[in-house]
Amino acid sequence: MQGASTKGVLSQLGLLEVQARSRRAQPQQQQSHVKELKVKVEQLILQRDQLRAEIQAHQNLQKLRMSLDKPCAREEDEEMDDDSEDSQLLQLMARHTQLRDLLHAHHLVGGYDIVKTSQGKGVCVSLATAYEGTYLETYNLEIDLKPTLRISRHNIPPFILLNDIAEQSHMQTDIKAFLNTLSQHLNAFSSRKQQLKLVKELFHKSVEVLESNVLCSILVLMVTVPRENTAVLCKLDYMDHTRCLPTRVSFECEDEKLPDSPQWKKNCSLLMETPVHKALITMKEMGNIA
Repeated sequence: MQGASTKGVLSQLGLLEVQARSRRAQPQQQQSHVKELKVKVEQLILQRDQLRAEIQAHQNLQKLRMSLDKPCAREEDEEMDDDSEDSQLLQLMARHTQLRDLLHAHHLVGGYDIVKTSQGKGVCVSLATAYEGTYLETYNLEIDLKPTLRISRHNIPPFILLNDIAEQSHMQTDIKAFLNTLSQHLNAFSSRKQQLKLVKELFHKSVEVLESNVLCSILVLMVTVPRENTAVLCKLDYMDHTRCLPTRVSFECEDEKLPDSPQWKKNCSLLMETPVHKALITMKEMGNIA
């Protein structure tokens, strides 16, 4: 009986140990899932901002077109029969406008425009970028279709490694995946550049930009802690070039204890999860920086 009791106790202890390990593993799994969701939210926000800018541009174009078409429509209704050549021409023009609007709708969904060039032997692709509802740069590239897909001309910045993106996304077999990936790189770059611009505009007297590169993937800022009158170097690394939020944030300060303080750990999380100019606004409102 004593041996059976001992086995029962050991079995119960083993079960409790398994349960304890499972509980320790759950927070790590939850953190990983939260990070994945944050990345997805960031990508959706970029797509939303691009769509807003494109929709606004499209609405402005439609208003202009309607204002130009109304006077002409009244005169044509009075002077032309339905069977006249002019009437047929107008119907063709209306059909052309409708098809053009469908192509524009594809651009809103896909994030890029495609038109044929060289008598159908190639295409020209236009990729628009936007951030927080502001329409930014548009990039173009010409792609030869025969005998194989080949990028002939483009105005993509040289520090965005176009050939590497084409190879990694298998452009030869999946051009849509290539264009989607390239659009992510361009939108993330434009968003990081816009954030840097906003930091310089909003904090030109209190935050000093010490370093940044052309890809805006490295950003070093100097901020001041008001009470201690201490300068803090904030380094933001954007190692994932398809994102507009940093993948790593670090602080350097003469007071070695400050970066490990609870408040500055919160500042670190804030900079990791929020666009840098918005994070700095929050840090200033909380009195963490001058």
